Amino acid sequence: MTLHIFEGFSDVLSEVAIALLPLIGLFAFFQLFFLKLKRRKLIDISIGFVLTFLGLSFFLQGVHIGFLPIGELMGEKLGAIKYTWMLLPIGFVLGFFATYAEPAVQVLIDQVEKVSGGYIPQKVLLYTVSIGVGLSIALSMIRIIYGISLWYFILPGYIIALIMIKYSTKTFTSIAFDSGGVATGPMTATFILALFVGIASVTEGRDPLLDGFGMVALVALAPILSVLTLGILYSRKEKGQYGKDETRAKVNHHDR
Repeated sequence: MTLHIFEGFSDVLSEVAIALLPLIGLFAFFQLFFLKLKRRKLIDISIGFVLTFLGLSFFLQGVHIGFLPIGELMGEKLGAIKYTWMLLPIGFVLGFFATYAEPAVQVLIDQVEKVSGGYIPQKVLLYTVSIGVGLSIALSMIRIIYGISLWYFILPGYIIALIMIKYSTKTFTSIAFDSGGVATGPMTATFILALFVGIASVTEGRDPLLDGFGMVALVALAPILSVLTLGILYSRKEKGQYGKDETRAKVNHHDR
């Protein structure tokens, strides 16, 4: 059993090592000529590289032996259920929690809260992105059930996003497009993608190659729209607060 779990693990280790080597080399260059960090800091960073190497290696091995197979099996079972409308809430729940647990999303919301000084709370941004992805997975279910072309979702979606940029702040526009990238991380691109391939493979008239893929494009679009919506709401809140402060100032001036 143990041998089966670690089958092909050596290849994964070498792939991760090759991927990390350029980053380590770049850091070493900066350390020698620019940073010149103290020994204690170097030890901490080295431990961080080791943990990253081990974490990525074990995660990718887990994807190969766990996420991909269970995703496809679940997709095949879900695609065979009689009441296809049930795929919509199931898709929303899976999309929501896959994004909620997405490591890249956790890094993003942490950085946003830190840089914004708490103006944009972690939880608000996390729920916004997760709900957006959940809705996109539900839409992807509709796409598979009815065989709708991906263009009918992608083209109007980006047109709406470009219009929304006009009414959102520059801060939220930047965060929105980064959110689209981080939401398509390892959780979504492994488990959810395998799930859709499984559903498409057992759905009559659907081609796993044509209908099983394309979901990631929708996932990348959904957080953009949801975060831009959040930006518009924040903008209105700021204008409302500014209007109240202005009115209060006028009243106080009049009383004097």
